[in-house]
Amino acid sequence: MSEVVARIDDFGRPAWLALMVLGFIVFWPIGLAVLAYIIWSGRMGCSPRYGDMQAWRDRAAARWEHRRERWERRMQRHWGGRHGFAPSGNRAFDEYRSEALRKLEEEAAEFRAFLERLRMAKDRAEFDAFMTERRDRPAGSGGGPHEPSPQPQS
Repeated sequence: MSEVVARIDDFGRPAWLALMVLGFIVFWPIGLAVLAYIIWSGRMGCSPRYGDMQAWRDRAAARWEHRRERWERRMQRHWGGRHGFAPSGNRAFDEYRSEALRKLEEEAAEFRAFLERLRMAKDRAEFDAFMTERRDRPAGSGGGPHEPSPQPQS
């Protein structure tokens, strides 16, 4: 058996891949067994050895840190500034823009508060109408959920 493995090793990775594909074509368990052997024995050389694992982790961490720093620089260049805009270079314009954006944010907050008050008033009116209808209903009617109640006109 070791002679066969040595002979296939002489041809390298392409021979192992061809043997695996041929094994899948002939009978799929043979191809699966060859694939398991290739992975288990490390013939493909794609997984780091235990001694190289720390070096591999260090390289991966360095790549990740480099990508993160590059992303942060790109985002800072693109979205820099207080309101998501890069400085124009003209301080007077930048101050005007930041003041205008601040005013717009205040108006938006006021509008959201107005909408909330409006929804609350509508909910209050609907609830009051329900309570009035419930009080005015005769005592013997039962008042079960099967009786439709008139909807208030909006």
